Amino acid sequence: MTIAIASPDAIVIRNVVKRFKKNTIRREYTTLKSEIVRWLRGKRDADGKSMIEALRGVDLVVPRGKTVGVIGRNGSGKSTLLKLITGIYSPTSGTIDIHGRISALLDLGAGFHPDFSGRENILINGIILGMSRTEIRDRMDEIIAFSELGEFIDEPVRTYSSGMYMRLAFSVATHVDPDILIIDEILAVGDEHFGKKSLAKMTEFKRAGKTIVIVTHDLGTLERWCDLGAWIDAGRIREFGPPAEVIRSYRRAVALAEQQGMVMDAPALAPGGGALPSLVPPARPALSLGLDSVLLTRRDGTAVESVDTEDGLELRVAFTAREAVADLGFGVELKRADGTVAYRTNTFVEGVPLNVEAAGSGTVRLLIDRLGLTAGAYSFSVTVCGKEGRKLETSESTCSFQVRSGVADEGVTRPPHRWVVEGAGARVSPVRTVGA
Repeated sequence: MTIAIASPDAIVIRNVVKRFKKNTIRREYTTLKSEIVRWLRGKRDADGKSMIEALRGVDLVVPRGKTVGVIGRNGSGKSTLLKLITGIYSPTSGTIDIHGRISALLDLGAGFHPDFSGRENILINGIILGMSRTEIRDRMDEIIAFSELGEFIDEPVRTYSSGMYMRLAFSVATHVDPDILIIDEILAVGDEHFGKKSLAKMTEFKRAGKTIVIVTHDLGTLERWCDLGAWIDAGRIREFGPPAEVIRSYRRAVALAEQQGMVMDAPALAPGGGALPSLVPPARPALSLGLDSVLLTRRDGTAVESVDTEDGLELRVAFTAREAVADLGFGVELKRADGTVAYRTNTFVEGVPLNVEAAGSGTVRLLIDRLGLTAGAYSFSVTVCGKEGRKLETSESTCSFQVRSGVADEGVTRPPHRWVVEGAGARVSPVRTVGA
C-alpha cells in the first residue's frame, strides 16, 4: 500500500485480488506417513482448491472529500476491502494508493489492550494512527470528553461494556485529524444519544471536506447520507455511482435471486463466488426532450449564491424538444449539504401538464415565494421524468447556494409560526409572527 498526498483522489484501487487459505478441519484419521505422502503430492493446495478468493479484481477510485457507502451481502468482500484500504491486510495482487492520513473504525475495540486503561489505549492508538506523543497529549482531554467515559477512562478496558468500547474507539479515530475515515458499521453500536453525537461529528467531517468510506447494511443511510454508492457482489464492484441508482440495482438483483431460489448465505464460499443474477437493463425510451441549462435566481432575476431564509427564489429550467413530446415532466430535488432531502417534487405530483406540440425550445420556471429554510448549504437538482415521476435524465450540474438566517434554530425548514404567551398576571409583549 502506497501513501501519498498530492492527488485529487483519496483512494485509488487497481485490480486488487485477495485470497485466504482455507483452514479445513479434516474429519478422517491420518498417520504421519499419509500426511507426508499427501504433502509430497501437493494435494493440499492443488489447483487453488484450498483458497478462498474474497476479492476478485477490484477497481475503485474514491474522490477526495466524498462520502462513499459500500453495500453488499454478508461474505461479498466489504470488510475485506476496508481492511485492505487501512493496511490490516495486504493484497494478494494489485495496488492500493492512499492519499492522506487515514483513520479507521473497524472491529469493535480492535487495537485496544484489555489490561491497559482507556487513557493508555488512547496514547497507543494515537501513535498507531500516526500522531506524535505531543499531539496526543494536546488532544487527550478533548478525546476523553467526547467519549463521556468520565472516571472509567483510567480503568482497564476489559471492564468496559461494548458501548464504552465503541465510544472510546470512535473518539480516538475522529480526533486524530484524519484526511480519510473508514467505518465498518460500528455506528450501529451504542445508545441513541451517542449515535446522534457521532452523526453530528460525521457531518462535521463532511463539511470539512474529509473523505469517508462506510460499509452499511442500511440502504436508507446510503441514500440519505452518502455522495456515492459502491455495490460489492462476489468479490467484485458490481456498480458504482449515485446511491439511489446503486440501491435500485441491488434490490432488483436480490429480488431476482429470491425468485430463482438462490441460496443467499456466504457468497464467498459458494462456487464461483455466489454472484447475484445479472440484470437486464430496463428499456429506456429515447429522450425527445433534453435539459439545456438550470439557473437559480432571486425574484428580480439576479444570480444567487447566498440568500436569506425569508427571501424568494426562482429555478429556471431551459429545455429543447426534438419533436412533439407528451407525458414528460420535470422533477426537482432540494438537498442540504449533509445529504438530507429538504424537498422533492415533480410536475406530475403538482398537476402541471407538460405537452410539447412541436420541436423547439422552452423554459419551465419554479417560483418559490418564501424559502423558509434554516441556515446552511443547499443545492437544487433537476430531472426529466416520465409517468409516475420515473427519472429519465438528470441535469449534470446542480444549483448550490447558502442560506443565512438571523435565528439560531435547527432542522431543515422554518414553517410560518408565532408564539403566544398567556397566564394570570403575566405581562404579554406584542405577538411577533415569524415567517407569516
